[in-house]
Amino acid sequence: MRIVSLVSFFLMVIGAVNWLLVGVSRFDLVRWALGRRSLLGRIVYSLVGVAGVTQLSTYIWNTVRGKKKPSAVAV
Repeated sequence: MRIVSLVSFFLMVIGAVNWLLVGVSRFDLVRWALGRRSLLGRIVYSLVGVAGVTQLSTYIWNTVRGKKKPSAVAV
């Protein structure tokens, strides 16, 4: 399970960097690297989405089970 978590975290970081580039400079790294209407690009986008859902569900599962306390914002 640790390998799945590491891979999904890595994909989530790739997605975050891609969205940062889109937001700041309107540059889509995945589309640039893999082509505008590429099947491989759609696969990458899908894997990034699955990775985000996996990380979210893992965080929620660990929080509910008490393994990890939700971080509080200090004011």
